[in-house]
Amino acid sequence: MPSRHALVRRPGPRLAEGLVTHIDRRPVDVALALRQWETYVLTLREHGWHVTEVPAADDCPDAVFVEDTMVVFRNVALLTRPGADTRRPEIDAAREAVRALGCSVNEIRAPGTLDGGDVLKIGDTVFVGRGGRTNADGVRQLRAAFEPLGARVVAVPVSKVLHLKSAVTALPDGTVIGHPPLVDDPAAFPRFLPVPEESGAHVVLLGGGKLLMAADAPRSAELFADLGYEPVPVDIGEFEKLEGCVTCLSVRLRELYA
Repeated sequence: MPSRHALVRRPGPRLAEGLVTHIDRRPVDVALALRQWETYVLTLREHGWHVTEVPAADDCPDAVFVEDTMVVFRNVALLTRPGADTRRPEIDAAREAVRALGCSVNEIRAPGTLDGGDVLKIGDTVFVGRGGRTNADGVRQLRAAFEPLGARVVAVPVSKVLHLKSAVTALPDGTVIGHPPLVDDPAAFPRFLPVPEESGAHVVLLGGGKLLMAADAPRSAELFADLGYEPVPVDIGEFEKLEGCVTCLSVRLRELYA
């Protein structure tokens, strides 16, 4: 089996109705969004990722942001309980998809809430954003699920953006990157590198030093290239109108078969 596997979910016809909380609503071109999503998926495949589509959830406008449905550590998939009630029907098909990959499955229970976009894994350290979508009991249940597996769970505040990974992600060497005006506490991370653009804070590690990132962050791409990485830009502009980024359009499972 491949060592790099990604779950994705096709955007549905109601995408333009997706939730927005920290930005003003703008019209979303659903047809263009589908083309952007297809390019995103193709890019993953071209860089050696085996991609599986979670069955579509056309009645759930935000379902394309499949990362929010689960957090995977080692071979355990923790199914989330999204902080937005309207997103909870997204979980059922995600559960079946990750079970089919052979993961052990655990789940967040009420009253806990947790969105996958609030979780940033760097090695065995699991940062979890405590904010609008993830509550204290969700953090507690995440800790209970993953600390016995060797994780070190660190809670950090999130108030300026939707999710922790709306503010920060990490480079292959573990350096956390973020656009400072949107990061609550840069000192929460052992190594923090400011980037000049909001969308430059979001990267997916494709392997081999390649970074999948949004096409509208050229100065951040230049910064990463200067550090020896290879930016791989994709246009996700329609998803950015819904507070989406490159990380939330897939669940990356690097550890299942490695």
